[in-house]
Amino acid sequence: MKISLGAKTLAQPAPLWIVGSYDEKGNANAMAAAWGGICCSKPPCITVSLREDRHSYASILARRAFTVSVPSVAFAAQADYFGIASGKDVDKFAATGLTPVRSELVDAPYVGEFPLVLECTLLRTVELGMHIQFVGEIVDVKAEADVLDEKGYPDVAKVRPLIFTPVTRAYHTVGEYVGQAFEIGRSFGEKS
Repeated sequence: MKISLGAKTLAQPAPLWIVGSYDEKGNANAMAAAWGGICCSKPPCITVSLREDRHSYASILARRAFTVSVPSVAFAAQADYFGIASGKDVDKFAATGLTPVRSELVDAPYVGEFPLVLECTLLRTVELGMHIQFVGEIVDVKAEADVLDEKGYPDVAKVRPLIFTPVTRAYHTVGEYVGQAFEIGRSFGEKS
């Protein structure tokens, strides 16, 4: 029997993304964000939801661009720090020893050491309440060669992305392979 837990943000898991932007002084900044995901295939788009009081909020609006750097488990502590400190008070790149890399395609930096990066132009914003959703059109995806599969796409087992569990405020990574999407359920459509 299911137990009602009320209207809460308990969908699991959420990605742990590091959202990069340049602030009003031109300094590279990045923040941890868990409210995000793919929202459109054509054009390829992602969403990231931020509160208006975040340092990155005005920067993304002003520059009309942001990046999403996907940290691997090897950088869990650094990625967590990006969610603890504010770019108003500290240079998070300097504090963590990570490298801000200027995108050649959008007016935003990304984290050089992270295995997967999405470079986005701001397509639109949607006011939702406490958060404003940024819809970014993906103009390029960059990946380290050692995380690509035989077809040249990022392999989740090699990227080893961090995922966030909102209710326990804990990080995890991906688990075991279960089966091929759009294949393992085919037997339900077959007629005897």
